[in-house]
Amino acid sequence: MNTTSLVLKQDRRGRVRTPAARREELLAEFARSGLSGARFAAMVGVHYQTFMGWVHQQRQGTEPRLSPAADRPRFAEAVVAAPSPRHPVIIELAAGVKLELHHAGQVPLACELLKALARPCLALPAV
Repeated sequence: MNTTSLVLKQDRRGRVRTPAARREELLAEFARSGLSGARFAAMVGVHYQTFMGWVHQQRQGTEPRLSPAADRPRFAEAVVAAPSPRHPVIIELAAGVKLELHHAGQVPLACELLKALARPCLALPAV
């Protein structure tokens, strides 16, 4: 097993200095993760305020963009008549995907599917 270690420099106050390339990697990983800033910062071992400073700097240097949370599905409560074969309930998802419910028994399954889609995917390690 080949392991490499990264020596991180510290300033006079003992704060760890993260190289710019590593910051960019972390920011890209954060954008793909779907996690909150606080959760991601804790996961990678960076202080939340420091990490959000990097996010803020990145956003100032580019066009304003949506947060990773904006890519997750948003839910809205809707009251509709029970689905039927003639009048299905249609749920439209991103990228033009449509979910049609033709029977009330399909609602719990659709709920589980939507909950699963809302959870962030964890990247698998490269082999």
